[in-house]
This record gives sequence, C-alpha cells and structure tokens, in this order.
Amino acid sequence: MGQTYKTIDAGAVGEIVEKKSRFISYVEPVTTEVEALTFIEKIKKKHYDARHNCFAFSVGIDMPLLRFSDDGEPQGTAGKPILEVITGAEITNVIIVVTRYFGGTLLGTGGLVRAYTDSARDGLGRCRIVTKQQMMETALICDYTDLGKLQYLFASENIPIKDIQYAEQVELTVQIPVDRLDNADKLVTEATAARVKLVRKGDLFWA
Repeated sequence: MGQTYKTIDAGAVGEIVEKKSRFISYVEPVTTEVEALTFIEKIKKKHYDARHNCFAFSVGIDMPLLRFSDDGEPQGTAGKPILEVITGAEITNVIIVVTRYFGGTLLGTGGLVRAYTDSARDGLGRCRIVTKQQMMETALICDYTDLGKLQYLFASENIPIKDIQYAEQVELTVQIPVDRLDNADKLVTEATAARVKLVRKGDLFWA
C-alpha cells in the first residue's frame, strides 16, 4: 500500500497577547532537519531582541524525528507544549517557532504552558492541513491513435495527466498512487492491446 501522511501546504503566522507578553507563532512546512534548523535561525535573526524563540518540529513519515526547545523558559513550559500541538494534530514535516516578547508580568508555569499552546494552535489554525499520498511518476509513449483511449482511461480512473509532449509520437507524464500501479498497468495494456506500457520514473508524495 502507498504511504500517506498529513502536513501543511504552506506556512502561516499567528499572534496572541497574554498579560502584555506577545507570542508570535511561525509555522512552516519542512522535509528535513536541516530545513527546520535553518528556519529556526531565520526567526532568531528576525527577532534577535526577543526574550525567547521556542520551537518544536516533526520531520519524517514512518518514525518522525521530534525535537523541541524551551529556549530559556522553565523546562517543559514551551517546547513540549508546542510539540504536543503538532502531534495532537497528527501532522509531520512541520516546524512551529513561537517568539515571546516579555510584557513585564510573570505568567507562572501553567500560564506559560497555556500561552505557548494557544499560540502554536493559533498559528497552525491559519494553515491548511493536507493529506499527501505516495505517488509514482510514470511515462507513456503512444501513437496518436491511442491517445484518446488513454486520456479517457485516466479521466475515468481520476488519474490526472501532468504533461503531454507532442512529436512523432505522444509522451504522457502521469502520477499514479503507488497502490494502484498494478491495476493501472493492466488497464493501459488492455486499452491499447499491449502497444503501450507504463515506465516508472520515480516516486514522490503529492497532496
């Protein structure tokens, strides 16, 4: 079966104020630890004058890499609550950085946990969560006489044709869910009397 996972399709920024402290949440899609660390440094440079830049991220699909930091806040009051927002939403390949500007009033342990949780939720709530499925990019080369049959076949199977190149023959690029590849092979063979075969080019994840 093809793998699927939930993530966000684009970044977002949120902000809440708690007893005059500003909590600005930055949410960003990432696919590697390096991307996550680079994003953290970007936010730290942007808010070099902030008291804290706390974060959490999840990277990977089968066994996600989970990391978090309180960045000077009392242990367990910032990074872990942010991470719990990510894991609670059952998403991965995402990072949330929450920047805090201290407002002069101590919030206490419980207040900090609530503030960082609410800030992370606010940022994530501004994102669209999508499900990505493992796809195989395939190529098909056919004569013009078979083109209409293949276009009808893929339309009826709800498989989009990503690209068509016209020359002496026609080359189609099609992305097919991994768990439907065998059936697609069979349907293409039947529709073209074995004149056309799927050529696998590589897998990817597609929303």
